[in-house]
Amino acid sequence: MITFDGVTKRYAGGTVAVDGLDLEIPTGRITVFVGPSGCGKTTSLRMINRMVDPTGGRILLDGVDVTTIDPPTLRRGIGYVIQQAGLFPHRKVADNVATVPRLLGWDRRRARARAMELLERVGLDASLADRYPFQLSGGQQQRVGVARALAADPPVLLMDEPFSAVDPVVRASLQEELLRLQAELRKTIVFVTHDIDEAIKLGDRVAVLRVGGRLAQLDAPARLLAEPADDFVRAFLGRDRGIRRLSFVPSGDLPLRTDLTVPASAAAVSARAAAEPWLVAVDDGGRPLGWIARESPPDSGARPEPYGTFVRGRDPLRSVLDAALLSPSGHAIAVDASGRVEGVVTREALDAALARAAAGDPATGDDGGPAVGPAVGSAGAGSDGTAGAVAAGPSDGTAGGVSGGARG
Repeated sequence: MITFDGVTKRYAGGTVAVDGLDLEIPTGRITVFVGPSGCGKTTSLRMINRMVDPTGGRILLDGVDVTTIDPPTLRRGIGYVIQQAGLFPHRKVADNVATVPRLLGWDRRRARARAMELLERVGLDASLADRYPFQLSGGQQQRVGVARALAADPPVLLMDEPFSAVDPVVRASLQEELLRLQAELRKTIVFVTHDIDEAIKLGDRVAVLRVGGRLAQLDAPARLLAEPADDFVRAFLGRDRGIRRLSFVPSGDLPLRTDLTVPASAAAVSARAAAEPWLVAVDDGGRPLGWIARESPPDSGARPEPYGTFVRGRDPLRSVLDAALLSPSGHAIAVDASGRVEGVVTREALDAALARAAAGDPATGDDGGPAVGPAVGSAGAGSDGTAGAVAAGPSDGTAGGVSGGARG
């Protein structure tokens, strides 16, 4: 656990970056610092590994004041992930990943084996191990950076806006990759972002900071959206926080109509089209081809209309609403994990679910974390990646100050 106990950072000239910050960061969870520029979120993060020292208060790491720990030793026990990877350009990928294990005295063979293991874990092909960073895409470099931060198995991972420099598609992939890794590794992660959607998606708890480094609210994402502490938090969350709340409402209990799905044959559709304005045409494997309207019978040559789908029980109510809005029928097609149609959530059923969601608070776990969150897609290999990691200041005595983890 990481504890901020009245932490203040005041610079020469009187500028206060962090002002009396009190909060606890639970072990094995993702805590996100979010807020506008100048709110002290990065300064707060950097005080954990003593890249910045507080001028007041204490930061405790499992009960130990971090200012009592030698900075290089502290930093080698904390993975540090930043924007744009920060890899050593003159070192090959595997050597970048193996940096901290080598500093900790691992022999070359063991460090290389650990690097190869982590490259696979973050979704990179082994063939990239002997390339240089400039030969990789931005997303690949970010994945290498995360592998480096995890190389010595640190219990704590600090991430300072690691996804802000990539395009939206890669960014979504990085976020899902982080969630997948966290489900496996259960690290204590402190994540800094200015993007409230990213904070809501990734955080078990979200700390909203005001300008001047004061804590405005610390809560589980669902409760933060449901009960903003004041007008500042409400304004920062934005006007569509009601839609965001649907990311924490489950879809597993939605009723399905199974009589609106038909094979894509003229005979089958013609027999049913008179009774229903829209039907879902499926292929021989039961996968959706699109909506067929009564006004466009099969013998007219019209193609099936676009459709939206969601995985029932895995995806939240927000995904159901999105699927319905993408479908000309206003209905949402429920599919299983393999993409086969299970049934249809009608507009009426969706309206009823939205009304129930509006009437009640989003579910939260016993520990304050969300009981249901945005679904995490399976992380695939490829060029899109997770975050890169370098660390620490010139005082740590390591080559370039790279920080990784500490347990050998």
